[in-house]
Amino acid sequence: MDIESARKEKNRVAFFSVVAAILLTSFKLVVGLLTGSLGILSEALHSALDFIAAVITWFAVRLSDKPADSDHHYGHGKIENLSALIETFLLLITCVWIIYEAVSRLYSGETHIEVNKWSYIVVITSIVIDVSRSRALMRVAKKYNSQALEADALHFSTDIWSSLVVLFGLICANFGVFIADSIAALIVASIVIYISYKLGQRSINVLLDRVPEETYQKIVLILDDLTEIECYHDLKVRAAGAEFFVELNIHVSPKLSILQSHDIAHFIEDKIKAEILRCHVHVHIEPEDRLDLSEKNKDIEL
Repeated sequence: MDIESARKEKNRVAFFSVVAAILLTSFKLVVGLLTGSLGILSEALHSALDFIAAVITWFAVRLSDKPADSDHHYGHGKIENLSALIETFLLLITCVWIIYEAVSRLYSGETHIEVNKWSYIVVITSIVIDVSRSRALMRVAKKYNSQALEADALHFSTDIWSSLVVLFGLICANFGVFIADSIAALIVASIVIYISYKLGQRSINVLLDRVPEETYQKIVLILDDLTEIECYHDLKVRAAGAEFFVELNIHVSPKLSILQSHDIAHFIEDKIKAEILRCHVHVHIEPEDRLDLSEKNKDIEL
């Protein structure tokens, strides 16, 4: 993989996400204030936080690809995971405001809003733009295993669903059912809470070095098919942004030379790297009878 090309593509899609967030936030805010629609105003706030999240993501993908240095031996990949966690908190802040405003309006009975063609235009425009940018972000996120871009994509996927709910509220309001706008806002909040939970959980798992299960199982399948080794143990896998770090011990026949054993270790490293992009692998070699000798030594000491 060309690291420089990956960096440029990630930066480009993150930058366009920032631009789209600015346009949508401005559009929604103006129309929301003109119509008094809580659904659209909640969407405007959501988009404002999307803008902040998009900016954070843009800086995160720029910094996360910096190579390892004397202060960061494992690189800067976890900046992406940290930015995804920050996005989670921003989404939760959105929820608090939406729920407060919706409940206040329902309690006071002041649910009347003005619905016009601009109400529909802003929501439909938002859906079209969010579909386009969420797909672009997710495509690049999957291509380069970027959790920051994936979090951004999920963020904007949330916008799609919430905009659809607001659209439903506007249609109901057009028929005089004004309470639907506040109810729609509460549904938006529920969607955002769910997405926030999923984003936060994944980010914390990586920051705490929880085993990435899917990647771990891929490596296990590779190792189980090897005939060049007697066995393996102490397989450890952790993620940091788009990078994976793998450590394991292999047992080889004691009849093999150091060079032959070294070649086997390199073969395993290359095989894992071919299956998992941006993966760093360290293989420790042991002779097959080493454990047996250790047990004999224990028996002698006893």
